[in-house]
Amino acid sequence: MATTNLNIRMDKEVKDQAEQIFNELGLNMTTAVNMFLRTTIRENGIPFALKLDVPNETTAAAIQEGRRIAADKSVPGYTSIDALKAALDI
Repeated sequence: MATTNLNIRMDKEVKDQAEQIFNELGLNMTTAVNMFLRTTIRENGIPFALKLDVPNETTAAAIQEGRRIAADKSVPGYTSIDALKAALDI
């Protein structure tokens, strides 16, 4: 298989952030770009989203709050939607 070079320009910050994610996934930039291009050809379009399973700050805060509430014995719990509605006067 013959190879060729591909030179592209991009913002340094974008490149650095992408490389950090690729490194965490065990990839380098060349492998990641090749994966994207080959899959684009196979799928005949933009093919996939490759991302880490890490929640954003808002979601992480909501998860933490939910865990705190679940562990707090002073927070009331409800066994049915009707009980919840009654507590909310709905």
